[in-house]
Amino acid sequence: MLEKEIVAGIVAIEREQARRAGKSPLARYNAGKKRHKKQIAFHKCKKRNRWVFGGNRSGKTECGAVECLYIALGEHPYRKNRGDVFGWVVSLSQQVQRDVAQKKILQYLDPARIAEITMLSGRRDSPASGIIDQISVRNAFGGISVIGFKSCDQGREKFQGASLDFVWFDEEPPRDIYEECRMRVMDRRGDIFGTMTPLKGVTFLFDEIYLNKRGDPEIWYEFMEWADNPFLPAKEVAAMTAALGEKELESRRFGRFCVNEGLVYPEFDERIHVIEPFPVPFEWQDTISIDPGLNNPLSAHWYCVDFDGNVYAVAEHYEAKRDIDYHAEKIKEISRALGWHTDEKGRLRALIDSAANQRTLASAKSVSELFYERGILVNTNVDKDLFSGIARVKSYLSGKCGPRLYIFANCVNMIREFKGYFWGEGDVPRKVSDHSLDELRYLLMTKPKNDAPARPETDLQKDKRRLMRSISRGRRGCG
Repeated sequence: MLEKEIVAGIVAIEREQARRAGKSPLARYNAGKKRHKKQIAFHKCKKRNRWVFGGNRSGKTECGAVECLYIALGEHPYRKNRGDVFGWVVSLSQQVQRDVAQKKILQYLDPARIAEITMLSGRRDSPASGIIDQISVRNAFGGISVIGFKSCDQGREKFQGASLDFVWFDEEPPRDIYEECRMRVMDRRGDIFGTMTPLKGVTFLFDEIYLNKRGDPEIWYEFMEWADNPFLPAKEVAAMTAALGEKELESRRFGRFCVNEGLVYPEFDERIHVIEPFPVPFEWQDTISIDPGLNNPLSAHWYCVDFDGNVYAVAEHYEAKRDIDYHAEKIKEISRALGWHTDEKGRLRALIDSAANQRTLASAKSVSELFYERGILVNTNVDKDLFSGIARVKSYLSGKCGPRLYIFANCVNMIREFKGYFWGEGDVPRKVSDHSLDELRYLLMTKPKNDAPARPETDLQKDKRRLMRSISRGRRGCG
């Protein structure tokens, strides 16, 4: 008996050595032989609700399956591992489960780590050809973890009751199933992650994840396209590109939501216009612009202008259901942190919607008067012409000399509004989530109409500008 145990131990050690030597598919993936940079960024992300919007064959399903195994086996290279865990793989249908997610899990799972397989249909000795219910795997802590398989066509009721450590959505689920799965991971502080090609246009995940309308700090996403996958043959990429139309390419190659036809600012591109914050020279400080709100959000942004006339939104205050005292103090607090310029009496100056001059029955003083009393001198003489303002913003996003508007990544509400600002009826934008964009228009309508530099610069200023841009470029694209 002892001899058998010794032999079993030696076999286990040899299997582990073989795995670590790169003889298992998962080990080869870990060694970088089957993964690319954006897959690594997904695995490294510490957020609890993370998504990959990817084109077909971009490698999105690959990283979703591997993430499941990292967690279940207790061998995640970038996160704290836990003991016995229970998670679900959710596919659109059982047939899709068998052909895609289940196939990928089995492809990367070392058979020696399988403790038991429970089948819904088919044979356990040939699980790839059937429909798997659960796979029990031996984890690195000496225990057993369970990967369960679910399909959306089973209906929401089949997703109730369980307590889970993770859920992987292979493609976009219905909203009710997504919400139910969020409840399943809540008590264990588990993870939700999804990999999908956005073929349905504007769905609830567009609002929930891409726009992050709730401002959930645990949400993260990445776009993944054919060019990110170095293992795709160049000839195949060229052939598929030639065969697909423009809209199909947006989703099937680039993994993007096909919504450009309804967007007010289709010129806005996060990869170009959103940059990581960098130390801004004092000389660049320009203006604070405010769109007032009490029940609705008050939006305020701090804008800088470099010596080429490029505009930078560098900080924001965006909050609803607060009074003027609160907003004024927040604006002062952010200004102090930025070292923002004031007049000789220590007062701030800002642009504000001319509606701030109006008095209501609720107050004997206007909003502009209330700000003035609190040391913020607001200028209500702003150009509010909607269509001229939209045209001006467009020219700064994509002018004849290139983009001239950049937004620091910490200005999350302005970025969200750009991504979800749509035309409504009568060729007028929908009056939904446009507070940042309103005060941006006020600011840009004070700037030059052409693409010429706003101010001449010295040689020293040119050197400083080049340095700032090089710092910014080096920090972009961190996902």
